Amino acid sequence: MAMKRVAASAVRAFSASGISNPSASTRHLHAPAGSNKIVGVFYDAKEYAAKNPNFLGCTENALGIRQWLESQGHQYIVTSDKEGPHSELEKHIPDLHVLITTPFHPAYVTAERIKKAKNLQLVLTAGIGSDHIDLKAAAEAGLTVAEVTGSNVVSVAEDELMRILILVRNFLPGYHQVISGDWNVAGIAYRAYDLEGKTVGTVGAGRIGKLLLQRLKPFNCNLLYHDRLKMDPELESQIGAKFEEDLDAMLPKCDIVVINMPLTEKTKGMFDKDKIAKLKKGVLIVNNARGAIMDTQAVVDACSSGHIAGYSGDVWYPQPAPKDHPWRYMPNQAMTPHISGTTIDAQIRYAAGTKDMLDRYFKGEEFPPQNYIVKDGELASQYR
Repeated sequence: MAMKRVAASAVRAFSASGISNPSASTRHLHAPAGSNKIVGVFYDAKEYAAKNPNFLGCTENALGIRQWLESQGHQYIVTSDKEGPHSELEKHIPDLHVLITTPFHPAYVTAERIKKAKNLQLVLTAGIGSDHIDLKAAAEAGLTVAEVTGSNVVSVAEDELMRILILVRNFLPGYHQVISGDWNVAGIAYRAYDLEGKTVGTVGAGRIGKLLLQRLKPFNCNLLYHDRLKMDPELESQIGAKFEEDLDAMLPKCDIVVINMPLTEKTKGMFDKDKIAKLKKGVLIVNNARGAIMDTQAVVDACSSGHIAGYSGDVWYPQPAPKDHPWRYMPNQAMTPHISGTTIDAQIRYAAGTKDMLDRYFKGEEFPPQNYIVKDGELASQYR
C-alpha cells in the first residue's frame, strides 16, 4: 500500500507540474534492435570482491548482471576510471546506449558528455540520488534518467542514527585512546551527553527523513522537521514530530541538525557561513545527503571555532575526496567515505532494481513511476 502511494504521488509530481520542455530533443526510450552497449561505473573492490558473493556494487561483480546481459547479446563495459578526457568512461561516451552510475563512485554526467553521447538514451542510478548528472541538460537532450527509489533508504537512516550517537556520546576520542594505548576518561566524558531530551531537527523529511524520525522516537527526543511538504497528520502524530515551515526559525532550536534533502541548484551551498551562524553554538551536524549542500570552508571554520561541536557524514564534493580535502583534517569530525547506502542489503536491492529497469527498457515497458528523475523533458519535483 505504501509503495502504491509513492507511485501515485510520483505520477502526480510529473503530471501536475505543468512543466514541459518544448526544446527537448526526442530520444525515444526503446532499446535499439540487436546488441546494446551498456556501461557501468562502480568502485573497485579488489581483494574484497571475493569475500562476499552478495557484494554486487563493485566493478568486479558489476551488479551481478553480466551473464544475463551478455546472454542476450548485449555488450557490458564496467570501469571505475571515470574522470578526464582519457578515462575509460570517456572512450565509450560516443556510442553507449545506457549508462549505469552510482552515488558512491559517481560518474559526473556533464552537459558536455551528454552532447557527445549521440546514442545515449538511458542513465540509471544504482541507488538513489542523481545529482551527479546534469539533469537540466539530460532533460533538454530528451534522455531518461531513473534511479532505484527506496533501495537504500533504511540503510542511510540507520547510518544517520549511528552518527548521531557517535557525536552525542563523544565516541571517537575514546576509540582513538584505545588504539593509541591511552586511558583518559575525562578527555571523553567532558563533552559526552545523553540523546534523550535533545532537540533533533531534520532538514528534509522525505523517505529517509521520515525513517530517521521514526527511529529517533524511542529516544524521547524533541523532534522537528522542515520540508517543502507537511507529512500526513496521522504519521506526524505517530512519530511525534513538529513541522517547522521556516528553516531559519528551526535551526537555532536544534541541538542536532540532520541534512536530508537532495542536492539541487537551490540547495547547493545552502549551509554557508551565514546559515551556520544561525545554528546553536555547539550544534552537532549529520550530513549523509550531499557534501555540496555545505560550504566546505564554512564547515571547517565552524568546527575549528567550536560553533559546530561535531560534524559527521559520508558525503563529500568531489567524490572520491582528494587527499587534501580539508574535512579530512578539521577537528571534531567523524567522517567516512560514502558508505551509508551501499550496505550488502542495499546492494542486493539496487542491483535487482537496476536489472528490472533494464529488462523493462529492452521490452519497451514503463518503469515504476517513482523511479523516474527525468522523463519526457521534465524533472521530478524534488529536483526542481
